[in-house]
Amino acid sequence: QVQLVESGGGLVQAGGSLRLSCVASGRTFSSYAMGWFRQAPGKEREFVGIISSSDGYTYYADSVKGRFTISRDKAKNTVYLQMNSLKSEDTAVYYCGRKYGVRGAQILSNYDYWGQGTQVTVSS
Repeated sequence: QVQLVESGGGLVQAGGSLRLSCVASGRTFSSYAMGWFRQAPGKEREFVGIISSSDGYTYYADSVKGRFTISRDKAKNTVYLQMNSLKSEDTAVYYCGRKYGVRGAQILSNYDYWGQGTQVTVSS
């Protein structure tokens, strides 16, 4: 059984930084791309970014490009979301998800496992 567990959320002032972590169970972590999504109150879950399984290729939503960075540590079965220059509109619950390949990264149904989410609140 695959489990994804996010952590690292919290309250931060605008302009600050946070690093989220997503730890995956199972021995096939390195075979899958890992994506990050977020969901603000009253809004649909939206794509943030993704990192490929092998060559470290990353792709980001325009709203976070240049501010957020995704990385992964295969030895620790962990993917990270480094968030800098945070804005109030970044406030949301952040989720990591697993999918095979990076094609269709923005489509929710392409992911087979999700974490429970971690709350990020940015105060202005």
